[in-house]
Amino acid sequence: MQMDAVDQRIVALLVADARASYAEIGAKVSLSAPAVKRRVDRLRSSGVIKGFTAVIEPSAVGWTTEAFVELFCTGRTTPAQITVATRRHPEVVGAYTVSGQADALVHLRAADIGHLEQALERLRAEPFVTSTRSMVVLSRLVETPAAIPAGNP
Repeated sequence: MQMDAVDQRIVALLVADARASYAEIGAKVSLSAPAVKRRVDRLRSSGVIKGFTAVIEPSAVGWTTEAFVELFCTGRTTPAQITVATRRHPEVVGAYTVSGQADALVHLRAADIGHLEQALERLRAEPFVTSTRSMVVLSRLVETPAAIPAGNP
């Protein structure tokens, strides 16, 4: 789908605050609320906007420890196998295939180091995982909810 500059601004505004009303967004992009709604509906039906969600502060729910784990897998492990396996672990908040020596990169969040260690042990027990390399996050410096298209809100 081809997005014009107004669509890009609408998406950026929704990324910044998905609870903003169509009227509030319209005021910022010089459109009426119904016109904004039509554009949002079109962006949703075309798959540009996949959904709306609440962004939770991990420390507010007690998950203050996080790590990135490189997975090294057996020869013919597929991305689909990694996806299925990582979804079984509630501590996994992201999983990605990557270039380089590792086969995948997994982002984990846990309550504390003990919880993180348990999650790592369960992840390592997956039959295709041959080894892992972990990096514990000391502090989050930059985190954005989603990529914002060209232009600013």
